[in-house]
Amino acid sequence: MKAFKQILFPIDFSECSEKVFPFALEMAQKFDAKLHILFVARDISYLTMLAIPRDRLMNTSTEIASAGENQMKAFCDKQLSGFPNHETKVVIGDPAEEIVKFADEQGIDMIVMGTHGRKGLDRTLMGSVADHAIKNAAMPVLTINPYRLKV
Repeated sequence: MKAFKQILFPIDFSECSEKVFPFALEMAQKFDAKLHILFVARDISYLTMLAIPRDRLMNTSTEIASAGENQMKAFCDKQLSGFPNHETKVVIGDPAEEIVKFADEQGIDMIVMGTHGRKGLDRTLMGSVADHAIKNAAMPVLTINPYRLKV
């Protein structure tokens, strides 16, 4: 079995992420791996067709990324005080694409991420970042639906 030395945990600061994070942390601890935590601020510049100036949309994306930086710091202070082997990153883009791109560029060995378990119209409208990662990542992707776990 391949050693997992670089583990990626994409985070969106939702309840789902909060519930799945302990699995990513446990994997990093068991494999003595570096845990990369990535937040992707969704690029909303495609909304320019709504007669909203592109620079205003880019400012909004930048503000979301800045808020993500603040949330990331608070999250890490709370969850990772005893685990120094981690790095964080905040980027702007399409979450599904940026997760796979980051994993490729950083030599990630495994992605651990949550899935909201959406079905039907919700899934069609919201898409599935986890599905995109599963289908496009060059490394194993462990997905966890925290709402279906038997504890």
